[in-house]
Amino acid sequence: MSHLFQCRVYYEDTDLAGIVYYANYFKFIERARSEWVRELGIDQGKLKAERDVVFAVRRVEGDYLKPAVFDDILEVETKVIAIRPARLELSQIVRRDGIDLFVSKVTLVALTGAGAPTRLPQELRQKLAGNS
Repeated sequence: MSHLFQCRVYYEDTDLAGIVYYANYFKFIERARSEWVRELGIDQGKLKAERDVVFAVRRVEGDYLKPAVFDDILEVETKVIAIRPARLELSQIVRRDGIDLFVSKVTLVALTGAGAPTRLPQELRQKLAGNS
């Protein structure tokens, strides 16, 4: 299974050449991950407050294939690649009209609020596994 998130390219997302500035793809995939987690019924604020668990990006690999431009409607697809006790690996692809523009692999780790590594709660891993 995968999660789909749509967003529009605004003028502020573009560079002098009129194409999406490269770093903004990271914003698009971050927003998509946030919405995906929310739609799974995971309240990240509550997770931190009650379980002292937060997510942090450990690694991102990205390939820029084609440019997006002002006013494009983009779709970000998020898929789980692997779930480990304290880590998630995701595939995230930004598309326009079914054409891949940016392809990424994201590794997230679970940390305590103080920044120490911790395990993902079992019920959270189960929710994520049900959507892989």
